[in-house]
Amino acid sequence: MKSPFPGMDPYLEAHWGDVHTRLIVYTGDQLRPQLPGDLKVRVEERISVQDPDSNERPVGYVPDVRIIAKLPEGSFSPSSAASATLVLDAADPVLVPRMAEPATERTLQILDTRSGNRIVTTIEILSPANKLDAKGRAAFRKKQWQLAESGVNLVEIDLLRDGEYVLIAPWEAVPASCRGTYRVAVSRATDPENIEMYRVPLRARLPTIRIPLRAGDRDVLLNLQALIEAAYENGGYDDIDYRGEPEPPLWKEDADWANELLRVAQRR
Repeated sequence: MKSPFPGMDPYLEAHWGDVHTRLIVYTGDQLRPQLPGDLKVRVEERISVQDPDSNERPVGYVPDVRIIAKLPEGSFSPSSAASATLVLDAADPVLVPRMAEPATERTLQILDTRSGNRIVTTIEILSPANKLDAKGRAAFRKKQWQLAESGVNLVEIDLLRDGEYVLIAPWEAVPASCRGTYRVAVSRATDPENIEMYRVPLRARLPTIRIPLRAGDRDVLLNLQALIEAAYENGGYDDIDYRGEPEPPLWKEDADWANELLRVAQRR
Protein backbone atom coordinates (compact mmCIF):
# COMPACT_ATOMS: atom_id res chain seq x y z
CA MET A 1 0.00 0.00 0.00
CA LYS A 2 1.30 3.45 -0.92
CA SER A 3 1.33 6.50 1.31
CA PRO A 4 -1.99 8.37 1.28
CA PHE A 5 -0.11 11.68 0.96
CA PRO A 6 0.60 13.00 -2.55
CA GLY A 7 4.14 14.14 -1.70
CA MET A 8 6.11 13.97 1.52
CA ASP A 9 4.38 11.90 4.20
CA PRO A 10 4.72 13.88 7.48
CA TYR A 11 4.30 10.66 9.49
CA LEU A 12 7.67 9.47 8.16
CA GLU A 13 9.43 12.19 10.15
CA ALA A 14 8.94 10.13 13.32
CA HIS A 15 11.02 7.34 11.73
CA TRP A 16 13.76 9.56 10.35
CA GLY A 17 16.74 7.42 11.33
CA ASP A 18 15.64 4.64 8.98
CA VAL A 19 14.09 6.91 6.35
CA HIS A 20 17.18 9.14 6.19
CA THR A 21 19.49 6.18 5.58
CA ARG A 22 17.23 4.85 2.84
CA LEU A 23 17.04 8.26 1.14
CA ILE A 24 20.83 8.56 1.09
CA VAL A 25 21.25 5.10 -0.48
CA TYR A 26 18.42 5.55 -2.98
CA THR A 27 19.77 8.97 -3.99
CA GLY A 28 23.10 7.42 -4.87
CA ASP A 29 21.38 4.62 -6.78
CA GLN A 30 19.29 7.10 -8.75
CA LEU A 31 22.21 9.40 -9.63
CA ARG A 32 24.88 6.82 -10.46
CA PRO A 33 23.63 5.83 -13.96
CA GLN A 34 23.42 9.52 -14.95
CA LEU A 35 27.00 10.43 -14.03
CA PRO A 36 29.94 10.70 -16.44
CA GLY A 37 32.22 7.69 -16.18
CA ASP A 38 34.92 9.54 -14.22
CA LEU A 39 32.54 10.70 -11.47
CA LYS A 40 31.60 8.42 -8.60
CA VAL A 41 28.97 8.79 -5.89
CA ARG A 42 29.95 7.82 -2.35
CA VAL A 43 28.45 7.99 1.13
CA GLU A 44 30.46 9.95 3.72
CA GLU A 45 29.91 9.11 7.36
CA ARG A 46 30.35 11.44 10.31
CA ILE A 47 30.00 10.55 13.95
CA SER A 48 27.68 12.44 16.31
CA VAL A 49 29.55 13.08 19.56
CA GLN A 50 27.98 14.31 22.76
CA ASP A 51 29.55 15.51 26.00
CA PRO A 52 28.21 13.07 28.66
CA ASP A 53 27.70 16.01 31.03
CA SER A 54 25.71 18.02 28.49
CA ASN A 55 21.96 17.97 27.97
CA GLU A 56 22.31 19.14 24.36
CA ARG A 57 21.92 16.81 21.41
CA PRO A 58 24.96 15.35 19.61
CA VAL A 59 27.04 17.30 17.09
CA GLY A 60 28.48 15.68 13.98
CA TYR A 61 32.21 15.23 13.36
CA VAL A 62 34.05 13.54 10.51
CA PRO A 63 36.75 11.14 11.72
CA ASP A 64 40.11 12.00 10.09
CA VAL A 65 41.45 8.45 10.16
CA ARG A 66 39.75 5.08 10.52
CA ILE A 67 41.93 2.19 11.73
CA ILE A 68 40.66 -1.37 11.76
CA ALA A 69 42.92 -3.80 13.61
CA LYS A 70 42.71 -7.58 13.80
CA LEU A 71 43.56 -8.93 17.24
CA PRO A 72 45.77 -11.98 17.73
CA GLU A 73 43.90 -15.18 18.47
CA GLY A 74 43.11 -15.61 22.14
CA SER A 75 43.34 -11.90 22.97
CA PHE A 76 39.59 -11.37 22.98
CA SER A 77 37.08 -13.13 25.16
CA PRO A 78 33.60 -13.45 23.55
CA SER A 79 32.05 -13.34 27.01
CA SER A 80 33.27 -9.77 27.45
CA ALA A 81 31.86 -8.49 24.14
CA ALA A 82 28.53 -7.31 25.54
CA SER A 83 30.05 -5.15 28.25
CA ALA A 84 33.42 -3.86 27.07
CA THR A 85 35.20 -2.18 24.18
CA LEU A 86 38.75 -3.07 23.12
CA VAL A 87 41.22 -0.18 22.95
CA LEU A 88 44.43 -1.09 21.11
CA ASP A 89 47.70 -0.25 22.86
CA ALA A 90 51.17 -0.59 21.33
CA ALA A 91 51.38 -3.94 23.12
CA ASP A 92 48.36 -5.68 24.63
CA PRO A 93 44.69 -4.62 24.55
CA VAL A 94 43.13 -3.03 27.61
CA LEU A 95 39.48 -3.46 28.52
CA VAL A 96 37.51 -0.28 29.28
CA PRO A 97 33.79 0.16 30.06
CA ARG A 98 31.58 0.41 27.01
CA MET A 99 29.96 3.80 26.29
CA ALA A 100 26.80 4.37 24.31
CA GLU A 101 27.20 3.85 20.57
CA PRO A 102 27.50 7.29 18.88
CA ALA A 103 25.00 8.07 16.15
CA THR A 104 26.29 8.03 12.56
CA GLU A 105 25.08 10.63 10.08
CA ARG A 106 25.46 10.19 6.34
CA THR A 107 26.05 12.62 3.49
CA LEU A 108 26.31 11.87 -0.21
CA GLN A 109 29.30 13.08 -2.21
CA ILE A 110 30.06 13.05 -5.94
CA LEU A 111 33.80 12.62 -6.50
CA ASP A 112 36.02 13.32 -9.50
CA THR A 113 38.33 10.32 -9.94
CA ARG A 114 40.53 12.22 -12.42
CA SER A 115 41.64 14.66 -9.74
CA GLY A 116 42.33 12.43 -6.77
CA ASN A 117 38.68 12.02 -5.75
CA ARG A 118 38.09 15.74 -5.39
CA ILE A 119 34.61 16.48 -4.05
CA VAL A 120 32.47 17.95 -6.83
CA THR A 121 29.05 17.98 -5.15
CA THR A 122 27.81 17.33 -1.63
CA ILE A 123 24.17 16.36 -1.07
CA GLU A 124 22.84 16.90 2.44
CA ILE A 125 19.52 15.36 3.45
CA LEU A 126 18.99 17.13 6.76
CA SER A 127 18.62 15.27 10.04
CA PRO A 128 17.40 16.54 13.44
CA ALA A 129 21.02 17.00 14.59
CA ASN A 130 21.39 19.73 11.93
CA LYS A 131 18.38 21.73 13.11
CA LEU A 132 17.44 21.16 16.74
CA ASP A 133 20.29 22.49 18.88
CA ALA A 134 22.71 25.40 18.71
CA LYS A 135 25.86 23.31 18.39
CA GLY A 136 24.39 21.18 15.63
CA ARG A 137 23.29 24.25 13.69
CA ALA A 138 26.69 25.89 14.15
CA ALA A 139 28.52 22.78 12.93
CA PHE A 140 26.20 22.53 9.91
CA ARG A 141 26.67 26.19 8.95
CA LYS A 142 30.44 25.90 9.35
CA LYS A 143 30.43 23.00 6.92
CA GLN A 144 28.26 24.98 4.48
CA TRP A 145 30.77 27.78 4.17
CA GLN A 146 33.77 25.45 4.08
CA LEU A 147 32.23 23.70 1.09
CA ALA A 148 31.34 26.99 -0.59
CA GLU A 149 34.87 28.35 -0.13
CA SER A 150 36.29 25.09 -1.52
CA GLY A 151 34.35 25.39 -4.78
CA VAL A 152 32.03 22.47 -4.05
CA ASN A 153 28.40 22.37 -5.20
CA LEU A 154 26.04 22.00 -2.25
CA VAL A 155 22.52 20.53 -2.38
CA GLU A 156 20.45 20.76 0.82
CA ILE A 157 17.19 18.82 1.14
CA ASP A 158 15.10 19.62 4.22
CA LEU A 159 12.13 17.28 4.67
CA LEU A 160 11.79 17.89 8.43
CA ARG A 161 9.32 20.33 9.94
CA ASP A 162 10.90 20.39 13.38
CA GLY A 163 13.85 22.64 14.22
CA GLU A 164 15.13 25.97 12.92
CA TYR A 165 15.84 27.03 9.35
CA VAL A 166 19.49 26.31 8.49
CA LEU A 167 19.76 26.22 4.68
CA ILE A 168 22.54 28.19 3.01
CA ALA A 169 20.17 30.77 1.47
CA PRO A 170 19.47 33.62 3.96
CA TRP A 171 15.88 33.32 5.17
CA GLU A 172 15.10 36.96 4.40
CA ALA A 173 16.10 36.36 0.76
CA VAL A 174 13.94 33.25 0.29
CA PRO A 175 10.83 34.03 -1.81
CA ALA A 176 7.49 33.52 -0.08
CA SER A 177 6.64 30.79 -2.61
CA CYS A 178 9.64 28.76 -1.38
CA ARG A 179 8.93 29.12 2.34
CA GLY A 180 6.67 26.09 2.37
CA THR A 181 6.56 23.11 4.68
CA TYR A 182 9.72 21.58 3.20
CA ARG A 183 12.63 23.21 1.37
CA VAL A 184 15.46 22.51 -1.06
CA ALA A 185 18.45 24.78 -1.76
CA VAL A 186 21.17 24.33 -4.38
CA SER A 187 24.42 26.32 -4.30
CA ARG A 188 26.50 26.10 -7.48
CA ALA A 189 30.27 26.50 -7.41
CA THR A 190 30.02 28.35 -10.75
CA ASP A 191 27.56 30.91 -9.31
CA PRO A 192 28.24 31.21 -5.56
CA GLU A 193 26.41 34.53 -5.24
CA ASN A 194 23.02 32.99 -6.03
CA ILE A 195 21.13 30.09 -4.47
CA GLU A 196 18.49 28.06 -6.31
CA MET A 197 15.40 27.38 -4.18
CA TYR A 198 12.71 24.82 -4.99
CA ARG A 199 9.04 24.92 -4.01
CA VAL A 200 8.35 21.89 -1.79
CA PRO A 201 4.82 22.18 -0.35
CA LEU A 202 3.13 19.55 1.81
CA ARG A 203 0.09 19.15 -0.42
CA ALA A 204 1.80 18.42 -3.74
CA ARG A 205 4.23 15.89 -5.18
CA LEU A 206 7.88 16.48 -4.40
CA PRO A 207 9.84 18.06 -7.25
CA THR A 208 12.57 16.67 -9.44
CA ILE A 209 15.64 18.82 -8.80
CA ARG A 210 18.82 19.54 -10.77
CA ILE A 211 22.11 18.35 -9.28
CA PRO A 212 25.12 20.37 -10.52
CA LEU A 213 28.42 18.68 -11.37
CA ARG A 214 31.61 20.16 -12.82
CA ALA A 215 31.68 23.20 -15.06
CA GLY A 216 30.89 21.87 -18.52
CA ASP A 217 28.94 18.85 -17.26
CA ARG A 218 25.20 18.67 -17.71
CA ASP A 219 23.12 18.68 -14.54
CA VAL A 220 21.74 15.30 -13.46
CA LEU A 221 18.20 14.93 -12.12
CA LEU A 222 17.05 13.75 -8.71
CA ASN A 223 13.40 12.72 -8.40
CA LEU A 224 12.58 13.37 -4.75
CA GLN A 225 9.10 11.86 -5.01
CA ALA A 226 10.53 8.55 -6.21
CA LEU A 227 12.91 8.52 -3.22
CA ILE A 228 10.13 8.97 -0.68
CA GLU A 229 7.92 6.38 -2.36
CA ALA A 230 10.75 3.84 -2.34
CA ALA A 231 11.54 4.54 1.32
CA TYR A 232 7.87 4.14 2.26
CA GLU A 233 7.41 0.89 0.35
CA ASN A 234 10.72 -0.78 1.14
CA GLY A 235 10.56 0.29 4.77
CA GLY A 236 7.14 -1.30 5.21
CA TYR A 237 5.54 1.92 6.43
CA ASP A 238 2.11 0.90 5.22
CA ASP A 239 1.50 -0.13 8.85
CA ILE A 240 1.56 3.48 10.08
CA ASP A 241 -1.45 4.28 12.27
CA TYR A 242 -2.84 7.45 10.68
CA ARG A 243 -5.58 7.83 13.28
CA GLY A 244 -3.26 9.87 15.48
CA GLU A 245 -1.46 13.11 14.70
CA PRO A 246 2.06 13.19 13.20
CA GLU A 247 5.01 14.32 15.29
CA PRO A 248 5.44 17.26 15.30
CA PRO A 249 1.75 18.17 14.77
CA LEU A 250 0.67 19.92 11.59
CA TRP A 251 -0.53 23.51 11.54
CA LYS A 252 -4.33 23.74 11.78
CA GLU A 253 -5.04 24.34 8.08
CA ASP A 254 -2.72 21.50 7.07
CA ALA A 255 -4.16 19.29 9.81
CA ASP A 256 -7.69 19.89 8.48
CA TRP A 257 -6.52 19.07 4.96
CA ALA A 258 -4.72 15.92 6.14
CA ASN A 259 -7.77 14.80 8.12
CA GLU A 260 -9.97 14.97 5.03
CA LEU A 261 -7.32 13.30 2.88
CA LEU A 262 -6.95 10.39 5.32
CA ARG A 263 -10.70 10.08 5.76
CA VAL A 264 -11.25 9.77 2.00
CA ALA A 265 -8.40 7.24 1.80
CA GLN A 266 -10.07 5.27 4.63
CA ARG A 267 -6.95 5.55 6.76
CA ARG A 268 -8.71 7.51 9.51
